Amino acid sequence: MAGSEKVLGIVAGGGELPIAIARTAQAKGRKVFLLALKGAAEEKDVQPFPHAFVSLGELGKAVELLNQAKCSEITFAGAVARLNFRQLKMDARGALALPKVIAAARGGDDALLRAILSLFEKEGFRVIGSAEAARELLAPEGLLGTCRATEDDRADIAAGVQIVRALGALDIGQAVAICEGLVLAVEAAEGTDAMLARVATLPEVLRGSEKQRRGVLVKVPKPDQERRVDLPVIGECTVQLVAAAGLSGIAVQAGASLIMDRPAMVAAAEAAGLFVLGFGAGEFPE
Repeated sequence: MAGSEKVLGIVAGGGELPIAIARTAQAKGRKVFLLALKGAAEEKDVQPFPHAFVSLGELGKAVELLNQAKCSEITFAGAVARLNFRQLKMDARGALALPKVIAAARGGDDALLRAILSLFEKEGFRVIGSAEAARELLAPEGLLGTCRATEDDRADIAAGVQIVRALGALDIGQAVAICEGLVLAVEAAEGTDAMLARVATLPEVLRGSEKQRRGVLVKVPKPDQERRVDLPVIGECTVQLVAAAGLSGIAVQAGASLIMDRPAMVAAAEAAGLFVLGFGAGEFPE
């Protein structure tokens, strides 16, 4: 069973999010333990925190390490490549859970995530989302910075929200780049960064440019998404890629998206002349 002390266990994949959550929790006086996933998390990132590495199939070892660290609550954060079940290093408990995980994977990413969370809940851990673990990372409602969205931008946002909701209902992705009603790209398995890099290769007649920015990146959670994991994330890197693609701004759903290093992101957006908007859940109704 999980320990009684409220140490936050962070099952950490790659990227900034696990580290941002750890720093935010520590700043509030909470102890953390990072259970870093081999092949996803990097030693240099997790080294400043109490941590240990496990393979994706080592469920028994993961549970043991979290209990040893006295974690009563855990959260999942960071990027993890699609599982190749034939190549997973398994321990006994992981092997027992494998049939259920494989069956869930056939139902899509969201079903797979729900199955993985349930495995840890059955071990006695309370699984919480990034939003509960680090509320300070949630996107606020309104503009972040001084740049404003035009009427054309808002029309693109409204269309983009509808498109992403439709994609999300099919468990495809969370983001779209759209310019004057024309869909430039939708996010699939490659992720937002690769999608934006693809947009930057399109002819400027289809998108904006540094001198005349047009188009918007819209990120929205999937309609039936397990929101304890995989919320949309933006940060300084997102801003840089949006700027390189000639787009005019970014729109995310307030309270349902995460922002990495908000001051740095806002500064980058201001420097590039981009707007960043957190819109309310009812602002662009279905």
